[in-house]
Amino acid sequence: MNATLTSPELTKADRCDRCGAAARVRAKLPSGAELLFCQHHANEHQAKLIELAAVIEVSPSEA
Repeated sequence: MNATLTSPELTKADRCDRCGAAARVRAKLPSGAELLFCQHHANEHQAKLIELAAVIEVSPSEA
C-alpha cells in the first residue's frame, strides 16, 4: 500500500475501525463507504480490500 492521501488528511481524532488505534490508512470502497485502519489492520486486510477494488490511501508518516 503506497498511494498517497488525496482526501482530507487523517487527524489524530481519526481512529481505526477495528481497534481504535490512530488511523493511518483510508480505504474507499466502490459503494462510496470509507474504512479507516491502523497500519497493522490495513496490512491484515489488504488482500481483501484489493479484491473489493478499494482505493487505498496512506497517510504520510509524522515527522
